[in-house]
Amino acid sequence: MPGSRLDTLNATIVRCVRCPRLVAHRETVGRVPPPRYHGQRYAARPLTGFGDRRARVLLLGLAPAAHGGNRTGRIFTGDRSGDWLFRALHETGFANQPTSTHAGDGLQLTDAYVTASVRCAPPGNRPALDEMRNCEPYLLAELALLSRLRVVVALGGIAWGAYLRARRTLGAAVPRPLPPFGHGAVVEFPDGITLIGSYHPSQQNTFTGRLTRPMLRQVFAEARARVTPSDRRGAAAARPPRG
Repeated sequence: MPGSRLDTLNATIVRCVRCPRLVAHRETVGRVPPPRYHGQRYAARPLTGFGDRRARVLLLGLAPAAHGGNRTGRIFTGDRSGDWLFRALHETGFANQPTSTHAGDGLQLTDAYVTASVRCAPPGNRPALDEMRNCEPYLLAELALLSRLRVVVALGGIAWGAYLRARRTLGAAVPRPLPPFGHGAVVEFPDGITLIGSYHPSQQNTFTGRLTRPMLRQVFAEARARVTPSDRRGAAAARPPRG
């Protein structure tokens, strides 16, 4: 069963020690947290994906945040990026609540699964190329096991490139030249998968206004329309202006 194979994969991910630099960083920040998290026990381990295992929409991010997912044990949980992401997912019907504060907070996803290109928090949020390659087999396995996927939302240019590389590795069609990343960029592949680009909901993007809440919400409205064709007209009519 795909579900049991996903459990086996996740058990492998959380034990991973392939990248010495990332192992050292994830554990160091957990031992010496900033004052606001003093006394909290950090997960300080690689993170699995989570969500609906029958999902038709996959969200692909960069990596756990040092004091977000690396602390709480769940990706996009306990940080500002998650605040933006799950509010948008809630507004478009993919999440049962708009917040993601800790692993036992009751958050449930419907028709959506969240994962990352790199499973450990990297220093400066910048994974090295070899670290990304070490993590790629986990993404390849997830793509194979999440057999109902129809839409992939790439949160940032690194995630966009990681998905295109994964397709190529799996033997799926990839256009040449490679389609460039951009917020709202859409690529439709012959196998029925649609790739949608979004700026990452990092503070660098949200504080500067490069990414606004309406812009992020519209990405998931487009994803919703792609998996629920009858909603496409309504989603298009309700499309908010960017900015």
